[in-house]
Amino acid sequence: MSQTPIEFKGSSFTLSVVHLHHTHPDVVRQALQDKIDQAPAFLKNAPVVLNVAALDGDVNWKQMQQAIASTGLRIVGVSGCKDEALKRMIARAGLPILSEGKEQKKSPEPEPVAAPAPVPVPENVVTKTRLVTTPVRSGQQIYARNADLIVTNSVSAGAELVADGNIHIYGMMRGRALAGASGDRDCQIFCTSLSAELVSIAGEYWLMDQIPAEYFAKAARLSLKDGALTIQTLN
Repeated sequence: MSQTPIEFKGSSFTLSVVHLHHTHPDVVRQALQDKIDQAPAFLKNAPVVLNVAALDGDVNWKQMQQAIASTGLRIVGVSGCKDEALKRMIARAGLPILSEGKEQKKSPEPEPVAAPAPVPVPENVVTKTRLVTTPVRSGQQIYARNADLIVTNSVSAGAELVADGNIHIYGMMRGRALAGASGDRDCQIFCTSLSAELVSIAGEYWLMDQIPAEYFAKAARLSLKDGALTIQTLN
C-alpha cells in the first residue's frame, strides 16, 4: 500500500464536446434529447464539455446548465468562452473554464539550433495489431491499446470497438467504432458492411442518422479531412 493517501498522475480521456449554437435553453435541451434518444447506450449520463464559442448575445447560464443537466448529460467543463461576463457566470456555477490546445497562446519561438543527424528507421518496423475472430456481442467492449484492431466477425448493436489505431471490421458492423482513441487524427475505420450506431475518429463522431444513406450497409472507409469526418466507398 502506498504511504501517501493520494497521488496525482497525468492521463488522457476522450470526451464528447457539445458545441452550443443557440442561446435558448429549451431549444438546446430538446436537440440534446433527440441525440440521446438515437444513441442512449453511448450518450446516456455521458460526461461532456460544452463549447460556447458560437454563442452571441445574452445567455441565462443557470437555465442553460439546468436544461442540459435535465437530459442526464454530466457537464465537466466549458471551453471556447471569450466573454468575460459569461466566464463569471460559469465560474459562479462551479464549472471549470477549459482551454483547448488550439486556443492556447503560442510560446515565443526558441532560437534555432543545429538539428541532430537523422537516425535511420528500420524498414521492418511492425505495427501492433489486435485480432478478434469471434462475434462481438451486445454489451462487450474491446480496446486495442496502442494498436490497430481487426474484427473478422460481426459486431452486434450495443457492442463497442475502441482502438488507439485504425479499426477494420470484416463482418456486419452494427455497434460503435471509436478509432484514434488516444487522439491520432490520421486513423481510419474500414467496414465491409457499415450499419453502425456510432463511428468516431479522435473524438469526431457521427451517430447512425448522420451516416450518408448511400453508404449505409455498404463497404465504406471513414477518415478525417480538415478536422471533419468524411466517408468514401471501400474499394
